[in-house]
Amino acid sequence: MGKITGFLEFERQNESYIEPKKRIKNYKEFTVPLEENKLKDQGARCMDCGIPFCHSGCPLGNLIPDFNDKVYKGKWKEAAEILHKTNNFPEFTGRLCPAPCEEACVLGINEDPVTIENIEKNIVETAFEEGWIVANPPEKRTGKSVAVIGSGPAGLAAAQQLNRAGHTVTVFERDAKIGGLLRYGIPDFKMEKFVIDRRLKVLEEEGIVFKTNAHVGENIKADKLKEEFDAIVLCGGATVRRSIPIPGADLNGVVQAMDFLKKNNEFVDGLRDFDDVISAKDKNVIVIGGGDTGSDCIGTSNRHGANKVTNFEILSKPTEGRPAHQPWPYWPMRLKTSSSHQEGVERFFSVSTKAFVGDENGNLKALKTVEVEWIFKEGERPQLKELPGTEKEWECDLALLALGFTGAEKTLADQFGLDMDFRTNIKATTTDYATNVPGIFVAGDMRRGQSLIVWAISEGRQAAYHIDTYLMGESHLPLKDSSDLPRV
Repeated sequence: MGKITGFLEFERQNESYIEPKKRIKNYKEFTVPLEENKLKDQGARCMDCGIPFCHSGCPLGNLIPDFNDKVYKGKWKEAAEILHKTNNFPEFTGRLCPAPCEEACVLGINEDPVTIENIEKNIVETAFEEGWIVANPPEKRTGKSVAVIGSGPAGLAAAQQLNRAGHTVTVFERDAKIGGLLRYGIPDFKMEKFVIDRRLKVLEEEGIVFKTNAHVGENIKADKLKEEFDAIVLCGGATVRRSIPIPGADLNGVVQAMDFLKKNNEFVDGLRDFDDVISAKDKNVIVIGGGDTGSDCIGTSNRHGANKVTNFEILSKPTEGRPAHQPWPYWPMRLKTSSSHQEGVERFFSVSTKAFVGDENGNLKALKTVEVEWIFKEGERPQLKELPGTEKEWECDLALLALGFTGAEKTLADQFGLDMDFRTNIKATTTDYATNVPGIFVAGDMRRGQSLIVWAISEGRQAAYHIDTYLMGESHLPLKDSSDLPRV
């Protein structure tokens, strides 16, 4: 490493934000990048550890100390080359990943960890600005064809890897534009959609074919794909939304978070008028669910001009520090305060929603809750106990259900004759991502269940290796052994 004592000389410094009152007036990204010399200082904090645990924390196995060193030395092009060896889309993960690598950083044992995610984002942004990221089509084609169903991060990663191997790749997307959850589930204030479009341009120039409004199982039959392609990989995600089976769940104003976010993203993209979105303007909004999707609903509601935004989480309030039962280098369940939380919300933990209350016209006007506590006994599943006398009614015009997803839709499984596991994911072997039908593979959330973008990219890359091996007898694509990585 160029700066052996960097971790002793420089403190962690994050990029700053435009103040909340200004940034909620639009849907633009609002981070303020660090100056180059400060980024170099952050790269210098990397310790050149004997065992870089950040590698094991990252599902992609990014070569983190290597690109940190190049940033410190100002060798940005070399840093970009190193980063792209393991990550097809660092512009996505550099904005959206919760950075398990940083939780595994050795410096994080007793100091603030290295700002790995922000360094990653700045590397790839510099590479785009300098024109270093260009199409690199394969020198020759194999004569084999692969259909990729789903254009989220898993599908795009699988497509690029398989295209690099020389196969002819076609990506099928049921929506009007490519990107999956990246385009329709992530608000623009977290990632503007030009970030997707500029990468798509590169992928198209490399020879990948994209077909939109192509809903396999609906307007495109599975049998037709099996006839036309030598292999198929399913990357459709875990899209079955978790409901809340309580009285009043069918009232007007009780809305699934992804319906709320998708329509708003389409509005921002100019595909629909604001009159056609699910509006939070002047409403008392309650977001049920304390994860990232709930946070996105909070930020979007504030940009609509909500009267008040409240957030319920059924779990207990996490600690701000690392819990004792989740020691370094494992992923800790800390209290997370996102940029959307900072823009205005009142948060409540250990709260269970019992009923939605409607008016005479079937519109939501309130919801009823009770406080709960979790009872933990060794060897048993945690038990939820309601606390008597804690019942409460809350005024509410719009309830957004950010409760996660339960698994994959069954359409593709039914049409292709695929087995599903007990968690309603497409069942596949853990060694080669193959389903029970020869030539059909599965990757991403559709295989492993709801997870992170970084895991989706990793899954797409892993599946591509095994598909290439299936088609050619061997593969020269990179393969990472991720069997021992912590589940995040």
